[in-house]
Amino acid sequence: MTDRVQFDPAEMETRAFYRVLNSVVVPRPIAWVCSRSADGVLNLAPHSFYTVACVDPPVVQFTSVGRKDSLRNVEATGEFTVSLTPEALFEQINATGTDFPAGMSEAEQCGVRLEPSDRVDVPRVAESPVSVECVLHSTVRLGDSTVVFGRVLSISAWADAVRDGRPRIEHLQPLARLGGNEWSTIGEVREIPRIPYRAWAEDPSIGEELRRR
Repeated sequence: MTDRVQFDPAEMETRAFYRVLNSVVVPRPIAWVCSRSADGVLNLAPHSFYTVACVDPPVVQFTSVGRKDSLRNVEATGEFTVSLTPEALFEQINATGTDFPAGMSEAEQCGVRLEPSDRVDVPRVAESPVSVECVLHSTVRLGDSTVVFGRVLSISAWADAVRDGRPRIEHLQPLARLGGNEWSTIGEVREIPRIPYRAWAEDPSIGEELRRR
């Protein structure tokens, strides 16, 4: 049996355990959140705690660790966009995570071009192949973090990235976050159909083959 190293949050400093947690919850999709303050200042920031929260109604969520500008802006105006983070904009995506002073536009400082959205009064990243337009559904405070739930009003995608009714991964080329300063690309894409139980029950060799591996 392989030896294991135990990481106990009760016995570790918060930041040290956070580094471990970030290294095992991988890869993480990135919400490139654009928001607008009550004074009209735009903010663009990457958040790597991001996922789908609900299907009907469609809701996505991202987590603000601490009270970041994204959180304050969304609470103030009730709107935001999430743009997919394409590999081609790797350096700009990373740079928008810089702790610029409040009131300074990350998009302007980092050379990221924005364009008007269709359903909300917050722009999206023009060079991102997919953008999700949201209104604030709710927030949940958990310790030092706040989970932001956004009701999805619209998803817009480049026409040449859509095939068979959905955006295709080979045209999106998204980046993901790993541990520390590590990022990843999609690498090899593998496809496998889910096995219905009926097929499993009718063909016992399916389970037998898996158990032999």
